[in-house]
Amino acid sequence: MELKFQVQTKIQKPVAEVFDAVYNPKKLSGYFTTGGASAPLDEGTTVMWSFADFDDGKPFPVFVKQVVPGKLIAFEWAASEPVDLTDKTVKELPYNTRVEVHFEALGPSSTLVRIAESGWKETEQGLQASYGNCGGWMHMACCMKAYLEHGINLREGSF
Repeated sequence: MELKFQVQTKIQKPVAEVFDAVYNPKKLSGYFTTGGASAPLDEGTTVMWSFADFDDGKPFPVFVKQVVPGKLIAFEWAASEPVDLTDKTVKELPYNTRVEVHFEALGPSSTLVRIAESGWKETEQGLQASYGNCGGWMHMACCMKAYLEHGINLREGSF
């Protein structure tokens, strides 16, 4: 069984504004990357994201694979599945999962955002990691909706 999921929400803003809220590091940091994002999500680049509320804010790479303005941002990042590199029995290094953020205009001032992630190993640890990320992406989508529609940061104080 392939480990993957998709979450979605409608945001009452034009698709260009919703796309920019993910693409633009200043806006993304206003509701999601609490420790910052180093650059815009341009295709072929590696952007550093950090979360002040997790992992001591240690930045990690986001490998931007595809960008279609107003339609899609796809990237890869390290699977959240823990790997103990000091364990001599570990034969494999960490691996990446793929995230796709799709944007669909539902009218002049309404956008459907779908976030899908896939690529975990079919193990108990992979399954648990996928569940964690599924909840995380739904939280991100709700935070983006509150930020764009009402100008508030739901993530602040959540963790």
